[in-house]
Amino acid sequence: MSSREARPECRDDSRPDFQDVDRDSTGSAAAAGEGSRREGPTDLRLVPPALAVWAAAAATLGLSGRWAVVVAVACSLPALVLLAAAGRAIRRGRVIGGAWAGSTGGDSREGRPSGDSGAGSTDAGLRAGSADRGSRAGRADRGVRAGSAVGRARVLAAGGAVLLCAAAGAAVAGLHGADVRRGPVPALAREYARIDAEVRVTSDPRTTRPAVRGNHSAPVLLLIDAEVMEVRTPDGPTTRVRTPVLLMVAAGDHRADWQQLLPSTRLRLAGRLSPPAHDGERLAAVLRVDDAGEPRITGPPTGIQRAAGDLRAGLREATDGLDADARALLPGLVVGDTSRIPPELHDAFKATDLTHLLSVSGANLSILLFLLVGPPGSASSAERRGLAPLLGLSLRGTAVIGGVLTLAFIVVCRPEPSVLRAAACGLITLLAIGTGRRRSLIPALAAAVVLLVLYDPWLARSYGFLLSVLATGALLTLAPRWSAALRARRVPGRLAEILAAAAAAQAVCAPVVVVLASRVSLVAVPCNLLAEFAVAPATVLGFAALAVAPVAPAVAEVLAWVASWPVGWIATVARTGAGLPGAEAQWPGGWSGAALLAGLTVLAVLLAPRLARHPWICGAAGLLLVLAVLRPVPLTRIMTGWPPPGWSFALCDVGQGDAMVLAAGEGTGVVVDAGPDPGAVDRCLRDLAVTRVPLVVLTHFHADHVRGLPGVLRGRAVGAIQTTSLEEPPEQAAFVRRTAAAARVPTVRAEAGERRRSGPVEWRVLWPRPGPGGAGEAAVREANDSSVTLRVRAAGGLTLLLLGDLEPPAQRELLRGPEAPGPVDVLKVAHHGSAFQDPGLLHSVRPRLALISCGADNPYGHPSPRTVAALGVAGARVLRTDTDGPIAVAGAGKELRAVSRS
Repeated sequence: MSSREARPECRDDSRPDFQDVDRDSTGSAAAAGEGSRREGPTDLRLVPPALAVWAAAAATLGLSGRWAVVVAVACSLPALVLLAAAGRAIRRGRVIGGAWAGSTGGDSREGRPSGDSGAGSTDAGLRAGSADRGSRAGRADRGVRAGSAVGRARVLAAGGAVLLCAAAGAAVAGLHGADVRRGPVPALAREYARIDAEVRVTSDPRTTRPAVRGNHSAPVLLLIDAEVMEVRTPDGPTTRVRTPVLLMVAAGDHRADWQQLLPSTRLRLAGRLSPPAHDGERLAAVLRVDDAGEPRITGPPTGIQRAAGDLRAGLREATDGLDADARALLPGLVVGDTSRIPPELHDAFKATDLTHLLSVSGANLSILLFLLVGPPGSASSAERRGLAPLLGLSLRGTAVIGGVLTLAFIVVCRPEPSVLRAAACGLITLLAIGTGRRRSLIPALAAAVVLLVLYDPWLARSYGFLLSVLATGALLTLAPRWSAALRARRVPGRLAEILAAAAAAQAVCAPVVVVLASRVSLVAVPCNLLAEFAVAPATVLGFAALAVAPVAPAVAEVLAWVASWPVGWIATVARTGAGLPGAEAQWPGGWSGAALLAGLTVLAVLLAPRLARHPWICGAAGLLLVLAVLRPVPLTRIMTGWPPPGWSFALCDVGQGDAMVLAAGEGTGVVVDAGPDPGAVDRCLRDLAVTRVPLVVLTHFHADHVRGLPGVLRGRAVGAIQTTSLEEPPEQAAFVRRTAAAARVPTVRAEAGERRRSGPVEWRVLWPRPGPGGAGEAAVREANDSSVTLRVRAAGGLTLLLLGDLEPPAQRELLRGPEAPGPVDVLKVAHHGSAFQDPGLLHSVRPRLALISCGADNPYGHPSPRTVAALGVAGARVLRTDTDGPIAVAGAGKELRAVSRS
């Protein structure tokens, strides 16, 4: 092939990239579409090898070493066969191609006869022309066969490469899995043995979320990744190993000392081993540290880790004077330090699908490198943009500084898998910024996947890694096309890019989120759009504060204060979005639910171009989405029948706990107990459209009644919190005081005999009774028997008896007092319907409705069949939240009715 014939191919491959950069910068819709068409198909050649490495590593990590070898060999042998066949096909193609080239080596004019132009020469010319046509036909046939051989060789080589990559993934994963299972630690974990060990810390300490177990809160633990370097059992020898474990530390009074531990620190500790929760994990065991006092440090961290720790600590100190949200979010946004983020703020980010901002992502590094190399453009002019020309850096110097910046980013943010993934994806994004060559980005992403999985095969089973790769792939493939389509419909260029990026990332990531959380966020795209504008300034200012904190703390505080503005905006977006009634929609969980959502997403994408031609359909779809998110009460009541008109009392479904609402006017309700989960009681109140709470009554301080208090306070005007007099257990009483003080809500104690009224509802406190030495005081030695008991008269004359968790002794004392409850319409059965009920009380109150709040499949057997039977014998209709869901009561007397939302 001549050089002239080769030139158009070079132009077709390279020119559209430069044209596309120019057109993207101008924002022309037509030019963007033309550049996209000229760019040609996406290069997907490295995608199958990347998927093969990924799948083989994920499948092999849980296998034994023998089966890992079997998988690797089973992939290697056919790979070698295919590669050998590809080699033979290439050689055959060269032979055929050589013969074809030889047959075209002479000039056809050389065979042309000379002499007279008579009849003889005419016959010779005819014979020569016939031979020339036959020769051309032969050459064409040989050319076709040569091309076929080359094409077949390419297919065989591609198949062999895929299988060879799968073999590599299986081999590396098998080696890593065998390394985790090596040594005595896994066997000791299966025996739940006690050990003395020297460990090396490999991560920053992180805290568990508060959880409720029964009527107590589980202690908040510190979790630390570590490697056991030396292990000794009480009756065994000392063994040197290198085995990954998870440390669980109940630090108590020394929590601050444990939280300051840096990676690479060596510790001496004792504890009990247990197996990890699932097979095939990165960890060989979980080590529960015994009664941890101060950490016994046997070796200091490395100099690099000390420097990184000083930088992170400097950023935290610079944010100490900021408001609560900024103080919590800025370290998380910059270096992934989420130690200060409270559970309710994390839940808000989760509901709006903004949690990617709470961990280190490729966007962080991309923003920093963007400052260095400048705005989008060709690689040859990158050194003339950004800070590089201002600092007088050449292209080579710019590359070196960028590499150093990337290494510093990895060290400061910790070289954990998520940080390594972020660095790789950030560099890919940098490639997009520097060259504008979209066709080269998918191969770069695939190559990054191959290298990262081979380096750390545990990433193959990481949902975070999957989400990161999917989001990056969507930004490189779907987003440019969707952006061009939006520009063609006259959407401004920058807005089209942001909309397309947010929609593409959400479309590919939502099915994976469904697997993890069984829900779909309806506000994710608008919340990400609103937060996007604040991410870059917050990140840049945060990194600036991080860099100057060790040398100029005052300057760092100023930078952090300025950064608190965009950070505060991000927090406001998250809280506002999460506070909308329809922010999240429940969806079937597991991979079946993910497949359903993915199928619907694909269908919506395919139908979008047709639907876009009908504005009224688009408008109707948008209106339905807005209504689904806002859920106006009249419309929701019509669509779902919840809450029923004229409801007076509601028993929320909060799992194994209690939370009740007494209707006290339009948008107003008196809340009795808050349940164990802030999110559950918050959803219940939102469904009931309660925005004002004049009083919260906490019957007693058990966790399944008080830990949901932050959910009641979230976004509502609360007048006061009333509690019982017995502060038991003390840690839960302290939690209530802290929560009330943080919300600036006063607390008061309930006293027997007091009467209160709020709107149409009034109530009287029956228990606990005061009186030193009396029966009432004897009855309140236990937390359950100190439950505030109310007799309520609601709108329309409905009467209720709310018993909290009273046990039979206190129930009997209640009947003996001067203010016995008497018959009522509705009884909230004590203690989740347990077997401990006083028959005399049930006979005395003779309820028509008996309501039981309990969690599905709870480990306590609530409600007791004996209690349910006794209530039925007493003439009560029994409803329970574990089977009927939330329950609302309306009417009174003969008009009494209960509506469940099961």
